[in-house]
Amino acid sequence: MTTPPRKPNVVLILNDDMGFSDIGCYGGEVQTPNLDRLAAGGLRFSQFYNTARCSPSRASLLTGLHPHQTGIGILTYDFGPEGYTGNLNHRCVTIPEALKASKYRAYMSGKWHVAGNLTEPTDAWPMQRGFDHFFGTIIGAGSFYDPNTLTRGNANVEHEASADPSWFYTDAISDDAAATIRTHAREHADQPFFQYVAYTAPHWPLHAHDEDIAKYKGRFDAGWDELRAARLKKLVNDGILRDIWKLTDRDPSQPAWTDAEHKAWLLRCMEVYAAQIDRMDQGIGRILKALEETGQLDNTLVIFLADNGACAEDIPETVTVDELVHKLRIAKAETRSGEPVHFGNDPNRMPGPENTYQSYGTAWANLSNAPFRLYKHWTHEGGIATPLIMHWPTGIAQRGEVRHTPGYLPDIMATILDVTATPYPSQHDGHPIEALEGHTLRTAFDRDAAERPPMFWEHEGNAAVRMGRWKLVRKYPLAWELYDMDEDRTELHDLAAQHPDRVADMARRYDEWAARCGVIPREKILELMKQQKTPPAFWEEEIVEEARKG
Repeated sequence: MTTPPRKPNVVLILNDDMGFSDIGCYGGEVQTPNLDRLAAGGLRFSQFYNTARCSPSRASLLTGLHPHQTGIGILTYDFGPEGYTGNLNHRCVTIPEALKASKYRAYMSGKWHVAGNLTEPTDAWPMQRGFDHFFGTIIGAGSFYDPNTLTRGNANVEHEASADPSWFYTDAISDDAAATIRTHAREHADQPFFQYVAYTAPHWPLHAHDEDIAKYKGRFDAGWDELRAARLKKLVNDGILRDIWKLTDRDPSQPAWTDAEHKAWLLRCMEVYAAQIDRMDQGIGRILKALEETGQLDNTLVIFLADNGACAEDIPETVTVDELVHKLRIAKAETRSGEPVHFGNDPNRMPGPENTYQSYGTAWANLSNAPFRLYKHWTHEGGIATPLIMHWPTGIAQRGEVRHTPGYLPDIMATILDVTATPYPSQHDGHPIEALEGHTLRTAFDRDAAERPPMFWEHEGNAAVRMGRWKLVRKYPLAWELYDMDEDRTELHDLAAQHPDRVADMARRYDEWAARCGVIPREKILELMKQQKTPPAFWEEEIVEEARKG
C-alpha cells in the first residue's frame, strides 16, 4: 500500500511598513542573506500587491477577502458603519480556521491588529480565530523594547518584556516561532502545521541594536537620489523590472540629497531602519534552522511579503504623550528603567535607543519604494507593491526564477488552500461566509500564468483597478488616472485623456465592486469623523486635511 504524500506545512511571514526595494534580493542595500537564500531556492514575484495599510492587509491576508468584507475598513478604530467597525467579523473565515478541515495545527507569533478590543479577549482575537498558540501584540505599533498589549494565548504578558533588559520584540517573535516549530515536531509530528509570523519591523519607532546599526555606517552616505537610481538598475539587472520603466522623480516635497540639512541624523535614521530589517532577517534564519533541524524545510511552503509600501509618516515633535500613550496606546511614557521617552523626529536626538520614538520620513521612504510613486496609504505602486518570495523545495521545482504573474493578498489564502487540498467553506460555526475573492498562484509555480480576473483596491478613498495591462488609480480626492503597466509600471504617463471609454468602463467596474464589498465613500467617513468629533491621528492629519480641501 502506498503512503499518500504528507500535506505541506506553511510558514507565512509578514513584515510591517517595508518598501518594495529594501531587501537584498529586491535591489536594496539591507543585508538579508536568509531572505536571499529563500529567493535563490524558490520564486520571486514582481507584481504582487497588498492593500496599502496594516490592518486591512492583515484582514485580507488572513481571510482571502477584501478588508471591507471582514470588518476592517480602515484600522481597528470604530468608524461606525458595518464594514468599518475595526473588528474581524464572522462573515469571514481565517486561514487557520479553514485548515482545521485538513487537520492542521496553527500557530502565530507577532502582530495581530485586527481586533478593536486591545485588553480583553474577544471573538476577534487569535485564539478565538483558529490559532492553537499565540504570542504577540494585539495593537498595531509600539516600542520594540517594551510594547503594549503583549499577549500569550489570551493573557497579558507585558511583564516579560518589562522585567528583562535584553528583551527585544523582533527577537521575541523569531524565537517564539522557532521554538513552536520544534515543539510541534516533538508533540504533533503526525500533523502538518500553519505558522503565521507577523513582524512589526521596520514599522516606526526606529528601535535597533547598536551592533546592527553599526553594520550600515556609511552604507547610505551617497544619499537618496543616487541610491534610488542604483536600486532601479539592480532590479532591472535581476529581471524583476523592465529597462523601459523609468525612475520616478524625487518626492517634490523633499530636497536633493546635496541640499539636505541634518545629514548625520538623516543617515542615522536610515541606518536604524536597515538594522530593523537586518534583525528580522537574522530571526528568519533561526526559523529556517528550526525547520531544517526538525526535517521539515523541504516540505514547508515559506511565504514572505510586506503589509504595505514604505511609510512616509513623520512623527512631529508636537505629538503629545496623551495621544500616543493614552489614546492610541502605541507607546509608553517611560522606558523600563524609568527614563522619559522623547517623542518626535528631533534632529538633535539620534534614533535607536529605547528612550526615542521617531520615524525615518518621506525622503527615505521614497528610496524604500524606488522606483515607484507614493507610499503607504495610497494605491499607486509605491503604496501597494510588495516583494513576494515563495520557497517550497518539494512543491516548487524552479530555483531562483522571477514570476511576473500579477496577484494580491486574497490570492495567498487561495494558494494555501490549493496546496493543502483544503476546501473553502460556505459557512463556519453557523455563520455564512463570503465567497473567496482570491485566485491560486499555484499555476505560476512552473511558469508565468495567463491573465487573471480584475483586482480592486480602496483605502481612505484612494482606489485602483488592475485589468490585464491596464491600471486605473486615484489619489483621493483627485481624478482617476490610467496607466499601461506593460509600458509604464512606474506610473509616469497618465493616459486617461486618451482612453475615456476605458476609464469609464473600469470606473464602472470599480463602483460595482465597491458596492458589493461594502466600501463606504470617503466623504461619508470624513463626515462621520466630524459628527463624532474624532480628530485624526498624527499620521492621518495631512491626509484628512488634503481630502477635506478637495
